[in-house]
Amino acid sequence: MAKPRPAQPRKSQGGSTPPGSKPREGGRAEALKPVYKRVLLKLSGEALLGAKTFGIDRAFADYLAEEIREAHAMGVEMGIVVGGGNIFRGVSDAAYGMDRVSADHMGMLATVINGLALQDAMERAGLATRVLSAIEMRQVAEPYIRRRAIRHIEKGRIAIFAAGTGNPYFSTDTAAALRATEIKAEIILKGTRVDGIYDMDPLKFPQAKKFSEIKYIDVIKQGLKVMDKTAISLAMENKLPIVVYNIKKKGFLKRVLTGEKVGTLVCD
Repeated sequence: MAKPRPAQPRKSQGGSTPPGSKPREGGRAEALKPVYKRVLLKLSGEALLGAKTFGIDRAFADYLAEEIREAHAMGVEMGIVVGGGNIFRGVSDAAYGMDRVSADHMGMLATVINGLALQDAMERAGLATRVLSAIEMRQVAEPYIRRRAIRHIEKGRIAIFAAGTGNPYFSTDTAAALRATEIKAEIILKGTRVDGIYDMDPLKFPQAKKFSEIKYIDVIKQGLKVMDKTAISLAMENKLPIVVYNIKKKGFLKRVLTGEKVGTLVCD
């Protein structure tokens, strides 16, 4: 991976966090040693669609859980932000004519449904997880408290952050950048349907050009749809790199974590 930020020792809020290993310039790291200690994985709601057109594909959720299990087994601490587009999105056609705040609240609840579905799949894969919701609903999820989230992660649990930021007008991409900054993640990994960032939609335009690396400001200037401007700006301000990769390619998550040049890197 071009210019990844090597893990640095950091003050723990409840335990020690050793520094990560030095990344390799090319090829796979020996013994699959990760170059990041703590990451934030962003999954769109569409990632849970799998082969379906609506809702949650349980088989694909199980596939995601296994990918995450293998990554976690490498010693990587992980938080996950999941979207809700497979069920409802506040800016979708289904929300046309609705009050924007109400529509966004419905979208937040959709992310909670997805968070619970992902938790179920991951726990069946043998992973300890906690769902933390930005909208309080104690019967189904813990309320999001930053220090509690960090403590869960330090204890080896995977924290699933649901309900976005808890506020309307902010996307789950922005929630991912915010939570990554709060938990002191070293990188955001965004799993999508394509293998990186292109100058146009590669699913519609075969001639689309892929970027192996691109600057934050160029993503904004060119209006690339990888993440919204607020999310990119927040990542840029906090010098938080982003890797966009194909979530449907088996083993790609581990390859990103071991420093391979997979997908597209967004950085300064």
